[in-house]
Amino acid sequence: MTGIITPLPDLGWMLRPLIEIPGVRHSVVVSEDGLRLGHASAENLSGPVADLSVAEAESLSAACAAMTMTGRSTTALLFGSGAGVRQLMLESDHGFVLFTHAGVGAHLGVATDLEADVGLVAQQMQLLVVKIGSHLSSQPRDPAAAAS
Repeated sequence: MTGIITPLPDLGWMLRPLIEIPGVRHSVVVSEDGLRLGHASAENLSGPVADLSVAEAESLSAACAAMTMTGRSTTALLFGSGAGVRQLMLESDHGFVLFTHAGVGAHLGVATDLEADVGLVAQQMQLLVVKIGSHLSSQPRDPAAAAS
């Protein structure tokens, strides 16, 4: 079996405006199938995850893909197969995690502290997607799968 493995571009630099919002800790761009396309962490964080490592960002990417698929299944069950998911929010004892569609085949995830203005974060996520969504998109890896 032969093939060419092309490294994915790291899109973490595009997340800089999000991690500069007060209370935002981490952000990740993930392909629809759970691959990390890029991540960024705010500076001078403390706590158990002060800086999101590549391994942690890859785990977050897999969780993001699972959450969005669960959301998609839930909306299809309740509203029909054509209903899309615009945004998901997870609230914990320590903060929030927001996921949103970020272009074709891609999602954007942001983790915040409890003190973050979640409305502002959600708005800035949408603005970022509108501004650079075409760069955040992820095409299918297998051209044969895209054709079927």
